[in-house]
Amino acid sequence: MEALKIMPPERIAKLRHNWTVWARADQLPPAAAQGGGLWSVWLILGGRGAGKTRAGAEWVRALATGRPPVRRIALLGETFADVRDVMVEGPSGILAVHPRSARPKWEPSRRRLAWPNGVVAHAFSAEDPESLRGPQFGAAWLDELAKWRQAREAWDMLQFGLRLGRLPQQLVTTTPRPIPLLKELLADPHAAVTRAATADNRFHLAPGFVETMARRYGGTRLGRQELLGEILEERQDALWSRDLLEACREPAAPADLVRIVVAVDPPASSSRRADSCGIVAAGIDAAGLVHVLEDATVSGARPAAWASAACAVVRRWEADALVVEVNQGGEMAQAVLAEADPGVPVTPVRATRGKHLRAEPVAHLYELGRVRHAGAFPGLEDELCDFGPTPTGFGLSSGRSPDRLDALVWAVTALALGPKGAAPRVRRV
Repeated sequence: MEALKIMPPERIAKLRHNWTVWARADQLPPAAAQGGGLWSVWLILGGRGAGKTRAGAEWVRALATGRPPVRRIALLGETFADVRDVMVEGPSGILAVHPRSARPKWEPSRRRLAWPNGVVAHAFSAEDPESLRGPQFGAAWLDELAKWRQAREAWDMLQFGLRLGRLPQQLVTTTPRPIPLLKELLADPHAAVTRAATADNRFHLAPGFVETMARRYGGTRLGRQELLGEILEERQDALWSRDLLEACREPAAPADLVRIVVAVDPPASSSRRADSCGIVAAGIDAAGLVHVLEDATVSGARPAAWASAACAVVRRWEADALVVEVNQGGEMAQAVLAEADPGVPVTPVRATRGKHLRAEPVAHLYELGRVRHAGAFPGLEDELCDFGPTPTGFGLSSGRSPDRLDALVWAVTALALGPKGAAPRVRRV
């Protein structure tokens, strides 16, 4: 920044429009597709304000002014107004990224941009897929594809028109949602993918914006989608849903919990490649509402390490008990916990029913509004929304063990579904 103060104005003006100087790596065209060859589709998945529009506008500028240039380009947004207001005339749009002397001419009545070298970019609305019949292009920029109401129809019609040049390419800039078309593109070996979070572009955002958004939405479904640019999968046959979890969220648990437990679902093996060790803390209040306090699950840890982590959570929350499943290696689990902290009260539990039979009554408590999440727990909530029927029973679609879910189920069961008459918690002053 100090160098800019002494730089001649003409040099600053030239530098301002040198995109390679200012761009982040995720905003520049990738060298290869996922399969290692040339890409035909480039996906930029990012949070709101992550710089996706600027990357798209600069890509179009490079195509239009390159040697040789791409002569015919398609600009496709959810509506024509979106193309005009964001992609063309917006503060990070195509007109803004050009030096004033080299800007293309925007012809609204003809819905096109025309460059001095003869390159033309035509604007289309995804609400009118039929308008893409007939025209042909060598490249296309598609903005916010995940929110198009007729995404499949507009996409298909565009593909038939991408028939100019040696390798027609298209760029998709979008905040992702789990729509089928986007998931197909992510699985396409001829696609290249770059990702960006809102925080990556903080230099160009209002001071404090990133911190404010993280404080309000960090870890929630909305925050993970709109700020981190994550695709949040949700199985229709899962025991939990994203909407259910959002409805049970609270900023913090009450201070007057009458009982707190930490539940541990130990890995079956001591190998570093074994499943994670699920560790979840939860408490219950005088009204019988369960409050999930922390997901402290650890991955790839040896027994001594996960035992120490679990005992640390007990001490941190001043928990009344550490509930540990002992179906596999029960004596070993209790031994390593005793070695990690002899003063921690360990309560062994044994599973006599399948995972789904243990999980169903806990999911029912959520539906009744009797479980709250004191904050956001992305890893745990992903498992809850992915736990459902599989060809071999119930589980996660990935086939991994639902360690976080198991620990949660043990914690909630111990607090709200176990034997009645447990001693009330004595709060320390």
